[in-house]
Amino acid sequence: MTEQISYPSVHVKYDPQKLLNLAVRTWFAVTTIGQWAFGAYIVVFYGASTASGDLAKWNQVLPHGYVKGDWAGNLVVEVHVLLAAILVLGGPLQLLPFVRRNAPLFHRWLGRVYVVTAVIVATGGLVMVWTRGAVGDRAQHVSISIQTIYIILFAWQAWRCARARQFDQHRKWALRLFMVVSGVWFFRIGLMCWLVINGGPAGFDPRTFIGPFLTALAVLVYALPVSLGLLELYFYAQKAKKHSIIAAAALLIFGVTALMGVGIFGAIAGMWWPRIG
Repeated sequence: MTEQISYPSVHVKYDPQKLLNLAVRTWFAVTTIGQWAFGAYIVVFYGASTASGDLAKWNQVLPHGYVKGDWAGNLVVEVHVLLAAILVLGGPLQLLPFVRRNAPLFHRWLGRVYVVTAVIVATGGLVMVWTRGAVGDRAQHVSISIQTIYIILFAWQAWRCARARQFDQHRKWALRLFMVVSGVWFFRIGLMCWLVINGGPAGFDPRTFIGPFLTALAVLVYALPVSLGLLELYFYAQKAKKHSIIAAAALLIFGVTALMGVGIFGAIAGMWWPRIG
């Protein structure tokens, strides 16, 4: 007679919140790499050309970035671009939990610098768009202008909540601010992701920078930011009871992160490194 052997059943408890946390950490790691690469490009390209006095080199990247004889306008562009480096280098650093826990004084001062710089850069960008002959169509310019309103509003809310010691609300407004401040960066990597996928320009004229794709991208990055929608979904999923909602949010964040990775690779290989390498 054969002895019957029973095997103990193994139950693996599925925790969707861990999947969500992993998705967010992955997104943040990829974002940090991409923003610091962009920051290094700004410092090297614009910093070097400014230090050497070769301001006309800006026009390789920014049409009408430098206009001979227009010292006031050139100063606005210079301040705008170089201060942007503070945002893309300091933004991810400001969001690191390790920094908040172990260097609270640094976190507070970096936060103050970040908020003030964000408002200055956004205002300077608004001036540049409407006075320097920026490329693109009217819808792109209006979308960027709307982004400026978001930045000023979210900066004020983050500052107000921090002063009132409403730290949970401060964290949320700071993350919202980070998302809209990163709009220019999101636009660049979104464009490069599109170019990589399509093998070149599609849906727009690369000479005039006008076309349905760029109009849609500007609206979805600046005026109706998809990044904010993704952030609000994350906030909702953190408190959700249904595993399906949490898992769907995590998978969506993973998918967006993968597309961002393609765009970051394309931007580094095709746009940033060739100009500083």
